[in-house]
Amino acid sequence: MSRKLTVLFVPINYVGPINSSIGMAEVLKDSGHRVVFAARNEWSKRLKSLDIEVELLTEETDEVTGDSAAANAEELKSVLEDKTPLEKALECMSILLNDVIHDSDKDEQKLKQIIKRLKPHVIITDHIITLPSIAGSGIPWIFSYSSNPLSLDTGYEDKRLPPSILGLSINSNKNLWEEYRQQLKNARKDDWFKYKDWLISNGSPLVPDDFQLWVPSPFANVYMFPEELDYTDVRPLPKTFHRFDCMKRSGNEDTFELPDKLKSRSGKLIYLSLGSMGSANVPLMKRLIAILSKCEHKFIVSKGVKHNEYELADNMWGERTVPQVKVLPIIDLMITHGGNNSVTET
Repeated sequence: MSRKLTVLFVPINYVGPINSSIGMAEVLKDSGHRVVFAARNEWSKRLKSLDIEVELLTEETDEVTGDSAAANAEELKSVLEDKTPLEKALECMSILLNDVIHDSDKDEQKLKQIIKRLKPHVIITDHIITLPSIAGSGIPWIFSYSSNPLSLDTGYEDKRLPPSILGLSINSNKNLWEEYRQQLKNARKDDWFKYKDWLISNGSPLVPDDFQLWVPSPFANVYMFPEELDYTDVRPLPKTFHRFDCMKRSGNEDTFELPDKLKSRSGKLIYLSLGSMGSANVPLMKRLIAILSKCEHKFIVSKGVKHNEYELADNMWGERTVPQVKVLPIIDLMITHGGNNSVTET
């Protein structure tokens, strides 16, 4: 630890990966290392408030929102509609890969320039695809995965586990696993060939096989998940993979005091959060609020990007976002969509 490193973080432009990257960055920064984020403009204000250096991948504008939740929800709005889990998964596979390649292509040349100018000692990327600028940089790099470890199958597949995205249990019907797996691969098949051509044309030394989305780093791959819930007893991982219980942010920049309307109420304190994506499903949020309004307890609600499109009940308080890591220590129960940051922070 006597050697001070420059660490470049390159997370995908989604709330979850950036928040988990912030958790890692805080630890490194507190240990005296220089931490820099290559990020889009909407995250600049938030990152700088944490005293983190930012190298912008996009032009700086006055429209700084503090996160990308609204844009993320807009990209995947059709997935939030009333469909079966399989329909949602297949659509998500198709939409996500196409959008991510489009965004990454816009950022690629700028990212190469940043890496060349900054000369970091190590690069940490929380992404869903391999980036040519990183894989071909000649600099040691770490692939970070902040999603459920079942989703590691998009880069490191093991058929002892069910396919990801569908929410399948390890005890589900194994006869259907391969059928679902092939359907998920077929959903991204057309875009995968475009992705492969994009990697090759941008000089990537690593190209995934068999419709996979990323190639594991030869240096290190990290993911977060509680040890008790992990799948390593069924599917051991290579020595280059390392698990962390969480990559929890400190939230030191946030403050939170329980609002008066909840202080005066009796009952247990419950936190409702469906994450940056689930909360954008307004019919679902309205339904949950109608049900919970009949409850004798009181609620803190993370309302999400559509916060202006519905009202909370009298036994509730909430805003577009709430400082989750400050709220968690004071609640009696959390109702969550099961997002990996929410699970591990809880």
